[in-house]
Amino acid sequence: MNRITATATNILRLLPRATLILMLLAAPVLAVPMMRANTGNTIEAPAHKNTSVGFVLLISLQRG
Repeated sequence: MNRITATATNILRLLPRATLILMLLAAPVLAVPMMRANTGNTIEAPAHKNTSVGFVLLISLQRG
């Protein structure tokens, strides 16, 4: 009987600590769907201007 009570007290002592660790690990995973649901605050980069410098460098390197 003492072994059962000792095991139960050990489990009850570790349960709050294990719950806290699991909550800390699960918080980022649970926050991702909430961040994806809010699409109103999207910051977009400006459009890239094509200056075709790469093509000029490619032609000049092939000739050299």
